[in-house]
Amino acid sequence: MPRLSEVLAELDALWPPERAEQWDAVGTVCGEPDAEVTRVLFAVDPVQEIAEEAVRLGAELIVTHHPLYLRGTTTVSAATFKGRVVHTLIKHDIALHVAHTNADTADPGVSDALAGALDLRVTGPLVPENGLGRVCELDHPVTLREFAARAASRLPATAQGIRVAGDLDATVHRVAVSGGSGDSLFDAVRAAGVDAFLTADLRHHPASEATQHSPLGLVDAAHWATEWPWCELAAAQLDAISDRNGWNLRVHVSTTVTDPWAAHHTSPSTTSGAPN
Repeated sequence: MPRLSEVLAELDALWPPERAEQWDAVGTVCGEPDAEVTRVLFAVDPVQEIAEEAVRLGAELIVTHHPLYLRGTTTVSAATFKGRVVHTLIKHDIALHVAHTNADTADPGVSDALAGALDLRVTGPLVPENGLGRVCELDHPVTLREFAARAASRLPATAQGIRVAGDLDATVHRVAVSGGSGDSLFDAVRAAGVDAFLTADLRHHPASEATQHSPLGLVDAAHWATEWPWCELAAAQLDAISDRNGWNLRVHVSTTVTDPWAAHHTSPSTTSGAPN
């Protein structure tokens, strides 16, 4: 069995930490470098449910997309929810490793996995300078309504589901995708000349301005749902590395929904206007 340090070296080769944004917190949160690793669990969020899932699996390593401590901390007290995660991991000899913006810009990375989940053909990065996002094409043009329905059926189910802005009958052939929050990318999206943009966390003003500026269709999915396909891609990458090195690792992808929203209630009518 490989040591943790050997597995982490391979993960850093997949997603070099130096490619992370300066504000980001990637890399190893906890773990004994010389500990042996037999099972690895991939997940989006390093929350208590994922820590407990790793305990049940007997995993010695969790790899998540989101950092545990993005803004730093002065305590790992178990009285705090993040501190409780740390205590659970250390108590059960489980390491935690994070690949965040360095996985966003990797090739293949988060947006490649998102495109793959929707059967989109990637033609290049959305932001060539840093490799963020992807510009894609569909094999056959569809309407915006049909493309949104594809996203709803292919991405993991969440309370939010899929929100759509734009002409639902407009033709969609070229698409920009970006896993996670994407409304800072509208300039690149417009420059790419795509018909639609699939991402998450779109805010009112950027979305309104984007649709007023051009006939761009917007497909807004839950943040967790747009990034979960990366877990399957990353797990497959580590599985291939394990086979190549003769490690015989058991690699798992968590299907626990850690999206924070629990329910969604549709308004009785979206055409009746504001209440009197």
